[in-house]
Amino acid sequence: MVDIFTKEQRSYYMSRVRSKNTKPELLLRKLLFSRGIKGYRVNANLPGKPDIVFTKYKLVIFIDGCFWHKCPNCFALPQTNKEFWMKKIDGNVERDKKINKILSESGTL
Repeated sequence: MVDIFTKEQRSYYMSRVRSKNTKPELLLRKLLFSRGIKGYRVNANLPGKPDIVFTKYKLVIFIDGCFWHKCPNCFALPQTNKEFWMKKIDGNVERDKKINKILSESGTL
């Protein structure tokens, strides 16, 4: 299938996809703050760029989007450019596994 948007439209929409301070991230940080949970860092310099880091407890939190990280409950493959998207999404999933292993084995978190 062919993309339903022009190249310029697709570029615009993709440029709107945020990598930090997304709605789910802000919602979780607001919830943590409202519950008096403090002592975390945002965007700590660690492999995989965790969204929230509690260094004291050696805990990292990744807030992964269902589409980009292939949620088993929500993921739906786009109807256009399927081969590209499967390669992209499967690469994200593999990278997630690799980062989780690195962080787990490093002992720093």
